[in-house]
Amino acid sequence: MTEELHELHEHAEHAREHPDLAPVTLTMAVLAVLVATVSLLGHRTHTEEIILQNKVTDQWSYYQAKNIRLHTDELFADLAGVVTSKDAEAAAKLQEKVRSEADRYKDEKKELEAKGHELEKEFALTNRKADRFDLGEVFLEIALVITSITLLSGRRIFWHLGLLLATAGIVVAASAWLLH
Repeated sequence: MTEELHELHEHAEHAREHPDLAPVTLTMAVLAVLVATVSLLGHRTHTEEIILQNKVTDQWSYYQAKNIRLHTDELFADLAGVVTSKDAEAAAKLQEKVRSEADRYKDEKKELEAKGHELEKEFALTNRKADRFDLGEVFLEIALVITSITLLSGRRIFWHLGLLLATAGIVVAASAWLLH
């Protein structure tokens, strides 16, 4: 970032010598701020993406644990039904208890699965937003470089091209907030 500030200072000195290039230098300063802002938004969105990915993984691990418990209880209930016992009433109570636990796990599993799919959708949305910020940042960085060529060449076409690319970068980055 220090190099960028030094570079902007050099461009400002150059613009002082050539007042007709002042709008170009001002454009470059604005573009530098926009690049920093969109870059920050992208980094934060990627952090959110990583957190969500961990939540998705945790959710599916929890779902799998409940599924294993369900199958274990179902197996145990089936075994309790075929094994002979001295106390048939106690064995029947145990079998019923284990079956009710298995039924509870079936219900919980449905809720956990729905929550897992919900988190996956949220993760996918955050991923798409992060991609938009990244692409917007690329357009803005290219715009900054193209605009700076105006100072070197004195040709305004590069400034106009930089403004066009900057507009594309702003639109792409802003479109991240429109995603649902």
